[in-house]
Amino acid sequence: MHDVIDNRDRQRFELVEHGQTAFADYRTQGDKIILSHVEAPIGLRGTGAAARLMEGVLSIVRDRGLKVSPICEYALAYMKRHPEFADLQA
Repeated sequence: MHDVIDNRDRQRFELVEHGQTAFADYRTQGDKIILSHVEAPIGLRGTGAAARLMEGVLSIVRDRGLKVSPICEYALAYMKRHPEFADLQA
């Protein structure tokens, strides 16, 4: 499990690596989390940080018994590449 946290005040999941924060903005709608934007800072791009962030986000979603609606292109592509998370897609 990666160290992804839910920063509810900012409505985003965060993963801090090497002093930089990758994040996934979200909003909730009932029992669904809508992922609107995933971003890794330039210093983390190409390191797999965004993928580790998504893995952590989807693990949190699963643990909470929720579904996810990825409207961000990266989040949608990640879920298509990882069928083990298909059951979470709303």
